[in-house]
Amino acid sequence: MKFINYLERITGVSVYPMISLLLFTTVFILVVIYAFKASDRTIKEMENLPLD
Repeated sequence: MKFINYLERITGVSVYPMISLLLFTTVFILVVIYAFKASDRTIKEMENLPLD
């Protein structure tokens, strides 16, 4: 039996892709806002973490 047949049997399965997209978009926007608001000192500290 193909995988699509299993998905057709699940009630309300179409909501899961929308939840995933919304979650990904929210996290992405939050990371972008954090990156733009971070101070130069914080950025420098994060840059040097792998080298320390």
